[in-house]
Amino acid sequence: MGEQSIFPAVTDKADVTQEEKLHSSLLILACAFMNFAVMFWLAIYWLMGQNYSSNVPLAYQAVSLSSLIYYLKTRNFVAFRFIQLSLFLFAPFVMQWSVGSSVTSSGVTLWALLAPMGAVVVAGWRESIPWFVAYVIMTAVSGFFDYFLGVGYTGGLEMKTIGVFFALNFVAMSSILYFLVRYFVLETEKIKDRLDQQHALLIEEQKKSEHLLLNVLPVNIAQRLKDNQGLIADGHADVTVMFADITNFTQLTEQMAPKQMVEMLNKIFSWFDLMTDKYDLEKIKTIGDAYMVVGGLTRNRGDYVKNIVDMALEMREFISLHPDFSRNNMGIHMGIATGPAVAGVIGSKRFIYDVWGDTVNIASRLSDDGTKGAILTDKTTYNRLRQQYTFDPPIMVQMKGKGEMPIYSLKGKVNVPSPHEESSQV
Repeated sequence: MGEQSIFPAVTDKADVTQEEKLHSSLLILACAFMNFAVMFWLAIYWLMGQNYSSNVPLAYQAVSLSSLIYYLKTRNFVAFRFIQLSLFLFAPFVMQWSVGSSVTSSGVTLWALLAPMGAVVVAGWRESIPWFVAYVIMTAVSGFFDYFLGVGYTGGLEMKTIGVFFALNFVAMSSILYFLVRYFVLETEKIKDRLDQQHALLIEEQKKSEHLLLNVLPVNIAQRLKDNQGLIADGHADVTVMFADITNFTQLTEQMAPKQMVEMLNKIFSWFDLMTDKYDLEKIKTIGDAYMVVGGLTRNRGDYVKNIVDMALEMREFISLHPDFSRNNMGIHMGIATGPAVAGVIGSKRFIYDVWGDTVNIASRLSDDGTKGAILTDKTTYNRLRQQYTFDPPIMVQMKGKGEMPIYSLKGKVNVPSPHEESSQV
């Protein structure tokens, strides 16, 4: 039911559903129609000089209005519905029997059809079946009385006047049913429109949530989470991991306003994100001014070792040539390692997708050991790329848990001059 309802009292409770509001509105509307029709029907009889007893109509109104007041106070719709449908069903037959027959009452029992019809729209088709059966039985009983117990027409109205009343009853009852059904259809369409709008908003919010999820997790991992796969942990026989650290950034944080610092770091990492997409790699996380990216986690992996290295060269060039960063004496150093790793989703709140293993530890250590402009790799990475890239001679370092290991400093591509002029010594 719309916000400008003609029955505002019905919509006071916040927990009432739109369907319940519609049903209560329809029943109150039918109640009002019937009370008006009863008095109108009685007034016409009196105006035509018929001394018809007002006991039945007044009793009907008393019970009907009492049930309405009871509903408005208690919100007991089931009781209100039962009382009103019972009045719709039985009152017309009582009125007919008080007059005489279906002929002398001008077919007033037609009004009883409102009971099963009303039950359809305010209770549902299943609940309307008993009311329809009762209507059929009452009509059959009334016809039995007319046929076997009727003694002929002895009323004071002429037959042509009775015919007019028949027409009035048919028109009035048909009008009430039409307007109730029309009101029901219109309000149902309004509810459907609101549901469609809410559904569209829900779809839009779902798209935003999925977009946010894809910004946090790789596409295939996000899909597995949506499919409720449970714990996600994958072993990868071969991946390439890179850690990149910004140099001089910690010192700058002591000189810059927080907003400036965040804006500068966001500019750097946003560009890194673009490079990650360009080379079909997976950004794992940022830790302060450190950036972690991995290649080889997806099925369509391509030459992820070469892609990682090409991205590293572009990152170094971007930082060294950008005027905002060079002005602040900023630089970057990176550590790259290739080998097995485990990847999975950790946590149920603010969860993250992370990668673990010796390969990760080696890449992190290489990044820590590098100086401004250095791109340090392990031996596996060097062996796969030494035909395409130039490296400085290896240097032996002591690696925690691994012993002495050779590390290689990447200079650039073979036969391609490096734009980086600074030293990249260990």
